[in-house]
Amino acid sequence: MLDPGLSGSISTAKGAGEQVDPLPFSAAELSELKRRFGVHGPQPRLAQLFTSGIDQLEPLRSHTLGRIADLRPVILAESQRQRVNPMLVAAILFDEMRHAKPGEDLPLAAHSGLFSTHGPAQLGLGEMVHQGLLKPDASDAEISQARDALLDPEQNVVLLVGKFARLSRELKLPNRPLQASKSQRDAKALATLAYLHNGKLDYPRRILRTMQDAELHALIYSRRKAQPSPLI
Repeated sequence: MLDPGLSGSISTAKGAGEQVDPLPFSAAELSELKRRFGVHGPQPRLAQLFTSGIDQLEPLRSHTLGRIADLRPVILAESQRQRVNPMLVAAILFDEMRHAKPGEDLPLAAHSGLFSTHGPAQLGLGEMVHQGLLKPDASDAEISQARDALLDPEQNVVLLVGKFARLSRELKLPNRPLQASKSQRDAKALATLAYLHNGKLDYPRRILRTMQDAELHALIYSRRKAQPSPLI
C-alpha cells in the first residue's frame, strides 16, 4: 500500500464519471513527498517567466529535438525494458536540455564540483548511489568515473529511465507504462514522477504538457520508410 498521503490520488479509483484535475497535490501529499523525497515548492515567479521565455526560442527547440533524435534508440530500448513511458523520458530530456546552464557539461566544469547535476537529464551522483552504481563512501577515483558516466548522453538516459523505474517501485505504481490520456490515476502518477525528478511544484504541469508536444511525439513514435527507387 502507498503511504496515506499519496494513496488517495494515485492508487484509489475515482467515482464513475468524476472528472478531476490530476495535477494539484493535496497538503497531505506534499507533506509526504517532502518527508520521503525532499521535494519543495514552485520556482519563484521571475524564474518561471525566464523559463517560459527560453521555451519560445525556436533555434534552441530545433537543436534540442535534434539531440533527442540521436538518443531516440536508447530512449525506446530502455523505456521498453524498464516499462516506463518513453514520452515521459523524452519530455524530461527536452525540458532539461533547453534549460541547461552554459558550460555545465564540459568535463572540466563537471569534475571541478561546480555543478551538482550533469548530462542531458541533469542527474547527480546521488541517483547513481540509489541505483547501486556508486558506493556511498566512493573514492575520488570512483566519483570521477561516475561523473564521466553522467556526462555520457546514452548512459545518462539509461540512468534517467532507471530513476523512474526505481521511483515507481517505491511508490508501488503499476508495473507498466503509464498513460496520462487513458487514466487520471496514471496522469497523477506521471505528474508525481516528474515532480520527484525536478523537485519544483510547477514542473509536473510543464512536463505533462510537453509529453503532448506533436513534434516531440512524432520524433519518438514515427517510423521512417525508405523511399522507393524511381526505377521501380
